[in-house]
Amino acid sequence: MREFGGPEVLRLEDVPDPEPARGQILLDVRLAGVNYADVHVRGNTYLAPVELPYIPGNEVVGTTVDGKRVVALTQGGGYAQKVAVHRRLQWEIPDEVSDEQAVPLALQGNSAYHLLFTVAQIIKGQTVVIPAAAGGVGSLAVQLAHRAGARVIALAGTDEKRRLALELGADAAVDSSDEDGLTERILDAAGGPVHAALEMTGGKTLRGTLDAVGPRGRLVVYGFAGGQLADVPVHTLLQKSVTVAGFWLPHLYTDRTLPLAASMRQLFDAVGNGTLKIVTGGTYPLADAAKVHHVLNNRTGMGKFSLDTSE
Repeated sequence: MREFGGPEVLRLEDVPDPEPARGQILLDVRLAGVNYADVHVRGNTYLAPVELPYIPGNEVVGTTVDGKRVVALTQGGGYAQKVAVHRRLQWEIPDEVSDEQAVPLALQGNSAYHLLFTVAQIIKGQTVVIPAAAGGVGSLAVQLAHRAGARVIALAGTDEKRRLALELGADAAVDSSDEDGLTERILDAAGGPVHAALEMTGGKTLRGTLDAVGPRGRLVVYGFAGGQLADVPVHTLLQKSVTVAGFWLPHLYTDRTLPLAASMRQLFDAVGNGTLKIVTGGTYPLADAAKVHHVLNNRTGMGKFSLDTSE
């Protein structure tokens, strides 16, 4: 990217190999994960500012100089054949997990896990609302919450996406394409107020989701894909004793209590034993990054999209 804008600003170029800083290693990238955060980066609406020129991409599967196959978190630079990553933010992939299964686990898998269990503190028997339930984070969150014994109310904008959410373990799937009446649809599907809800759209969807959260419930905000931020009404929080928390995964990158290492072990185990399914939206050549961003912009895809750096 040499400018901010639409998908067309993503162009394939030759650039020098990155120079690893202290504590970093160099990876040969096999697959680069594509995330909605990359759309925010491209449009200059990301939570952290970036300087141009810039290579997007925050998660990769690659190999180390000694041939180990790893999945890693980056802070940019992932849409490339080589990337420098911090040693603490790369994890060796078990033999029973494929590259395609591993690529969403570092960013989207960890996000889903910590949204549910670190921030929302979901436990067995509680009801949780999960948005974009057919997407990368959402499809994993539906399964993780279901495995934990929670009752899952999935939000999705099309019949196909709602069917997928139900197949992944959601107890009910609600149409999120129309913001009007969203609260009532969630309450009807859940049989009353919910214990917790995740939210990543913003605007009226945030308000509608918040209104479905019951007394002493929790709302966890991790994005604003709709492009509109929303003020949270303090009166509602006081009236129902609702807790609202924001979550951004990079704040765990420097946590030396190793929360990411622990969650990665659980994610690898779940994929390896078949209890966590990776929904793939397809793998595209690196040169087709703009095409993938068009799909993300239109909200028409399902599951995880990846870029193959060998093509």
